[in-house]
Amino acid sequence: MGISIPDDEAVVVRTPAEFLAMPDEYREIAIRGMVVNTEGELSGGDDYVQVFLPLAPDAEERQVCAERAAEEYDHYKIGKRVLAEVGVDTSYMEKQTLAERNLFRAQEFHNCTTWAERGIFSYIGEETAMVMISEFAQSSYRPWADAVRTIILDEKVHIAHGARVCRNLAATDDGREQLQQALDRLWPTFVRIFGSPRSERAKLAVRFGLRQTTNGEACDLWREKVTPRIKNLGLRLPE
Repeated sequence: MGISIPDDEAVVVRTPAEFLAMPDEYREIAIRGMVVNTEGELSGGDDYVQVFLPLAPDAEERQVCAERAAEEYDHYKIGKRVLAEVGVDTSYMEKQTLAERNLFRAQEFHNCTTWAERGIFSYIGEETAMVMISEFAQSSYRPWADAVRTIILDEKVHIAHGARVCRNLAATDDGREQLQQALDRLWPTFVRIFGSPRSERAKLAVRFGLRQTTNGEACDLWREKVTPRIKNLGLRLPE
């Protein structure tokens, strides 16, 4: 059994050795969050190569997809390294197919069939990752917080490219209709990424300083960020 953390105590964990001395509940919640994010990064790389690159309309866009994939794989390696420092091996993920990875709960991304879905994925969907990673950058487990700050810079580029794809499509009636269909299909998956708003684990993550918001609060923050983007594209918010 690990030691308990008083309710009024701020949590700061500076090294892997300190992490391993933390209470079981802290370690389990921290590891779960890091593992889910790390799996999502690896699957994101595969999505760009296996799903989005074949949809690209020209060589320029294929190159961009390849560049984004390389960045996602690098993000996975960052998570893999931080987890290895506390005794968690994620190399099994590298042998899995996209369909076999279920922690991130985003199978619908792997079934995208239009360039509009590719744009919505980055412009609206990758903002879900930005919301969560921005919280991780303030994590009480400082090695994780330090590691993910480099990821934030790349994610901003990913979102910006998605914005360009969406704005180009939104210039025509047909393009806007394609975007609306993409948004309607993927929206439930974006919301599901945040998990149950009643999650007790998320509340404990906030208590331990591993996160800044609960699942419901994080989802609300994401909605606030993406709603103006959706309206500026001339699209309707999904029900």
